[in-house]
Amino acid sequence: MSANTIPGRLFENAETMPGRPAFWAKTDGSYVPTSWSGYADRVRRAGKALIAVGFEPGQHVAILGFNRPEWVIMDVACMAVGGAPAGVYTTSSPAELHYIADHVEAPVILVEDQAQLDKVLGVRDRLPGLRWIVTMHGAPDHDDPMVVSWSDFVAKGDEVDDASFAERLDGLRPEDLATLIYTSGTTGPPKGVMLSHHNLAWTADRLISLFDVGPDERIISYLPLSHIAEQLLTIHAGITIGASVYYAESIERLAENLKEVRPTLFLGVPRVWEKFQAGVEAELSKATGAKARVAAWAQGVCRRVIVERNGGRAPGRMLSVQHALADKLVASRVREALGLDEARFGVSGAAPISAEVLEFFAGFGLPIYEVYGQSEGTGPTTFNHPGRALLGSVGPPLPGVEVKIADDGEILFRGGNVFSGYYRNPEATAETLIDGWLYSGDIGVIDDAGFLHITGRKKDIIVTAGGKNVAPKNLEAGMKSNPLVGEAVVIGDRRKYLTALVSLDPEVVEAFVAEHGIEGPPHLSKQVLEEVEATVDRVNAEVARAEQIKKFAILPRPLSIEDGELTGTLKVKRSVVAEHFAGEIEALYAE
Repeated sequence: MSANTIPGRLFENAETMPGRPAFWAKTDGSYVPTSWSGYADRVRRAGKALIAVGFEPGQHVAILGFNRPEWVIMDVACMAVGGAPAGVYTTSSPAELHYIADHVEAPVILVEDQAQLDKVLGVRDRLPGLRWIVTMHGAPDHDDPMVVSWSDFVAKGDEVDDASFAERLDGLRPEDLATLIYTSGTTGPPKGVMLSHHNLAWTADRLISLFDVGPDERIISYLPLSHIAEQLLTIHAGITIGASVYYAESIERLAENLKEVRPTLFLGVPRVWEKFQAGVEAELSKATGAKARVAAWAQGVCRRVIVERNGGRAPGRMLSVQHALADKLVASRVREALGLDEARFGVSGAAPISAEVLEFFAGFGLPIYEVYGQSEGTGPTTFNHPGRALLGSVGPPLPGVEVKIADDGEILFRGGNVFSGYYRNPEATAETLIDGWLYSGDIGVIDDAGFLHITGRKKDIIVTAGGKNVAPKNLEAGMKSNPLVGEAVVIGDRRKYLTALVSLDPEVVEAFVAEHGIEGPPHLSKQVLEEVEATVDRVNAEVARAEQIKKFAILPRPLSIEDGELTGTLKVKRSVVAEHFAGEIEALYAE
């Protein structure tokens, strides 16, 4: 077996540390472990089942469901027998599911529950290549020859010998297609990013070289596994270092699961970190007098320590003494309340995060390292990391990755993480991959110390009627620094001035309404309006006049995945927002 493939590394772990826990899942209310040898055996059985139903190298399995052992077992089994899995977001509509399953011509689809099964059943008449629909847990509640439970499907492989599976596994080549990551589709139909076994193994190796990590790590899996960031952590890097993965029960129970798992490292998208910050701030606001002063002092001390460590310097003796006290009195208690008291660091990715959020958590002794990348680069391209981190940047390039800035400001990079192209889409591939360089579509600059700073998205650049080019990213991030603001979308392309649509965070608004005794719709209240207006004024004070937001509208509801305004990783679909709130936008420009 080859150490250059993730499935090969799994089976090596089964040989070198067979009894160590590989993953934990809830059974009857308690986390129960599965060893590395057990993990490998389950992958082998699933792989043999695929062989038994006629699955051939080069084919695909579509997977639709929340993070569970069966999700990952099928994913790795599919890779092991020469296929390439394709994850589908649980929030996908039946039409979106059909697009991906049809595009890959999947003979097998794995679904989590009845709700996801119903999506498949609703479109299967338009999926001529589909042969089996497998449910992750529980028996199907109807008699359908195409639908089979997980246990019954796996049992189909009992007649296939281990040698047939081993032959497939040993035959994998680094350049072979290993997985398909479908883009979130913010600017059109999703594209299937083709990642090879080399891409996955190479990137996992470079990623873990930045951090002092090993088999004692505890990771909690909760972000969508159809996204490359969660796959890297739960599957590829997790297998490479031999970490223990704990599957969260649901997003709703994440806070509770964090306190049970106490992860040693934690990956969050910006919205998750912002939610954590809002909760901590709500508790801190209750402190007055001496307690408030001690909390402020402790945060200042912890921030100074993080700055020193990020720069590769050890804190001085006096600062170290102060830090020990600050951590004991304040910081450790906050981390413990979040379930992050044993986390040595956090990671933020998938979307820009404001420096204010990073500074906030640094004040409680938790460094959060921002990563920049995309599916086409197997996840990370640049990464802040211990000893070399700069708040406000997205870090230096990953070892072995070369980054440069084109004449028009676009970020280009090349390295072992660069994908081989878009599945069945040579035109899009030719536009993105040119002479070995990946054209990211992002705009940025590299400072004298080698840190990359993202300034905007090429396709998101707003060109005002006056010809001014404006990157909305920083303006939106500045507005979102106010916990009341759930999302902010800057408008102004071919307009005389910039405006913004603001949606409110329901949980923060609920507390704000109770505190101020607001009656009626919150988005119409004077208190909320003044709070948002103050934030817009603060953001405007930091930019040139042509880049200032002249008017804004507070939307009557949050943006949502269900309404198609957010992707599965909570990125804003600008065109959909503009369509859904066209009336509000036109009102902002009415004379």
